[in-house]
Amino acid sequence: MKFAHFAHVWGKPGYTPAQRYELLWRELETADELGFDYGFCVEHHFRPDESWMSAPSLYTVGAGARTKRIRLGGMGHIVPLHQPLRLAEEIAIADQMIGGRLEVGLVPGIVQDYFRPFKVEFENRRAVTLEYVQFLKAAFAGPPGQGFSFDGKYHHADNVKLAVKPAQQPHPPLWIETRDPATLVFCAEQGISVGYFLLIPRDEAAAFYRTYYENWKKAGHAAKPRIAYSTLIYVDETDQKALDKATSAVAQGYRGFFPTMRDDQLKDAQAERAEVFRKRGEHSAAEIILNILDPEYLMSRDLVFVGSPETVTRKLKAAAAEGHFDTFFGEFNFGDLAGEDVLRSIRLFGTHIIPALRDFEPF
Repeated sequence: MKFAHFAHVWGKPGYTPAQRYELLWRELETADELGFDYGFCVEHHFRPDESWMSAPSLYTVGAGARTKRIRLGGMGHIVPLHQPLRLAEEIAIADQMIGGRLEVGLVPGIVQDYFRPFKVEFENRRAVTLEYVQFLKAAFAGPPGQGFSFDGKYHHADNVKLAVKPAQQPHPPLWIETRDPATLVFCAEQGISVGYFLLIPRDEAAAFYRTYYENWKKAGHAAKPRIAYSTLIYVDETDQKALDKATSAVAQGYRGFFPTMRDDQLKDAQAERAEVFRKRGEHSAAEIILNILDPEYLMSRDLVFVGSPETVTRKLKAAAAEGHFDTFFGEFNFGDLAGEDVLRSIRLFGTHIIPALRDFEPF
């Protein structure tokens, strides 16, 4: 298995943005020292009450300056919000600046409120993102100084020469977090790693990702894909210490997914979001979103991982086998956890859990 420090970079009461980023760098330095494979951040916009990370390329370069071996990137760049050539340039330069340690996550976006201020169409976002994979591969192909052309439905270039190409050739590893069956077929064909979030139950998700893995093998890729699972995690010396520290934080962990409102209005907001999932036939996801702020519900079903190193190792191993994932995206800093508790959790995870699961192969 492989392991990532994953960060929404939630805003924290009592912190300035600069202080919050400094804590982020300390988290990543610790993860780097302890053998974490990846560090990833989101791209979110226009919610000062939620995430303070709207620029994955800046995250990558900032983190790269403070670490030595951990691979870094956005998970992911919301492709339709970026000028395509500009994003390609940023990706190439970031990979050079951090010594070829870049991982590139590309996502279409799911929050329409991010799109309106940029005056970008929301409806065609998936098609734009998938076509961008071909655009990016064309941009990075060939030796330095060689121009490229591309004539797609959404992206165009006419003999454009990038000043800098990425250190990794032909391009850095690509990811798209998705559970959409058609997109999973595309990712398998194109050699793109994938991932999913706790909203889709692992036993239901497994079938999608087994099919993806079979399609990957049929495509003849030399390397094995990465299939990731993302959720909250808190580790302490004992189960009771972990529960005492993290229960209230788990209750707040995904509070930012809903607009700023009084607590007595949250149930209505959750019900509205759940109805979207029901209309798509995703009834289990609807149930989870209705209970995503209930720590007892989340912890009793191992949708988040809280406990001692021994407990979390056992639960994470079982989850990976059930959910057909071989990469864990752990979100360590959430809710009202204090900085010292976050760092202790990362240290315990890196010291005990990574060595215990490193050689485990769920598929």
